[in-house]
Amino acid sequence: MKLLRYGEVGSERPGLLDADGTIRDLSAHVADIGGTALHPTSLDMLAKLDAKSLPAVSGSPRIGACVAGTGKFICIGLNYSDHAAETGATVPPEPIIFMKASSAIVGPDDDVLIPRGSVKTDWEVELGVVIGKTAKYVSEAEALDYVAGYCVSHDVSERAFQAERQGQWTKGKSCDTFGPIGPWLVTKDEVADPQNIKMWLNVNGKTMQNGSTKTMVYGVAYLVSYLSQFMSLHPGDIISTGTPPGVGLGMKPPVFLKAGDVVELGIEGLGQQKQTFRADA
Repeated sequence: MKLLRYGEVGSERPGLLDADGTIRDLSAHVADIGGTALHPTSLDMLAKLDAKSLPAVSGSPRIGACVAGTGKFICIGLNYSDHAAETGATVPPEPIIFMKASSAIVGPDDDVLIPRGSVKTDWEVELGVVIGKTAKYVSEAEALDYVAGYCVSHDVSERAFQAERQGQWTKGKSCDTFGPIGPWLVTKDEVADPQNIKMWLNVNGKTMQNGSTKTMVYGVAYLVSYLSQFMSLHPGDIISTGTPPGVGLGMKPPVFLKAGDVVELGIEGLGQQKQTFRADA
């Protein structure tokens, strides 16, 4: 299934994208796409619905973030061997973990705000993993049982805030609107192998990233298991799993985003996003 949330900010409704690309309303069956709605039993219930019998949504509504009520937005740094190489970093012996504030989450096509004082706003297309049931101390072999599905995640980053200021990476990752997710939450049954998916990102029509999850150092199952040793993962939590090469920081000379730039990105089978960048007021 391709689950989604549509409507104006703060008033999103749960929906499903049918085989013909029509949005169908799910309000009669779940309150939102989040929490208990992501549990395997709930997803099984939704999968058994006759999509054509659900109310069709007219027009072209705004598509919101594909998950509601995310408690933790966990990101993995330097998790692609070719991306680590382009930034001059070595592959870490364990996953690098940092948090992105849940307040950064926006819809896939919402404008992204370049924060005050920013001089190095950058792009990163990433595979997002959405947790479906509470995971604590799970093994790698059982880890995917705790995954509800996958989505496109754009880990927008301010490199000066991230690396040139004191402290951790979080403040360069958590600015308002720096976490577009969606358009769809694609349930895991539709993703044959999360470690073999193509992904891409364009800036103003020029291809910057063209990679694959094949070069991910620590795979999805490993990451879910690893993180669950340190913290419980709850339904609606998102793991953004790292980016392939082609970020602005890795260019020679580096290239960063400015007001008016348009970024388009996508992942095979998971949909695509399009954002216009503008200066924050």
